[in-house]
Amino acid sequence: MKENNESTVNWKKELLEWLKILLAAAAIALFVNTCVIANTRVPSDSMETTIMAGDRLLGSRLSYRFGSHPERGDIVIFKHKAEPGRDQTRLVKRVIGLPGETVDIRDNRIYINGSETPLEEPYLPEPMETDDQHFEVPEGCYLMLGDNRNDSADARMWADPYVPETDIAAKVFFRYYPGFGRVS
Repeated sequence: MKENNESTVNWKKELLEWLKILLAAAAIALFVNTCVIANTRVPSDSMETTIMAGDRLLGSRLSYRFGSHPERGDIVIFKHKAEPGRDQTRLVKRVIGLPGETVDIRDNRIYINGSETPLEEPYLPEPMETDDQHFEVPEGCYLMLGDNRNDSADARMWADPYVPETDIAAKVFFRYYPGFGRVS
């Protein structure tokens, strides 16, 4: 009889230990997903060929903490209300305009702060075909464009083309599905 009681106690003890481990693992996973990394799926082809529709990405939430700020060319995950009356959506685009800059699109090229030399954009899959536009990026905000400019609903079309730095969730650094690889 004593052995039966001990096996029942041991079974309950073992179950309790496993429950503690599972709860600790869940708490760690929640912390990492909330404070360290951002996980997202790209729903459209607006970033092709750098990132393809359906790709799953990881971004670092720590990249822009501790005094660091987004730089031109960074690919970021951010919240934005692309259309009036619509909830904010998580989007993935490339940083083009920095706070306080002017960005001009002329003759299908991008010019920063009135420069006569267009921005070098080797990541574009094809030459951009778009109307001329002028943007004055407010302090604390960024201008985001997709790499697949001819098929990207980005700042050129948004009612509010500027993304506040506080809405930038993470800097994309890794594609984990359907293939693995660093994103830049």
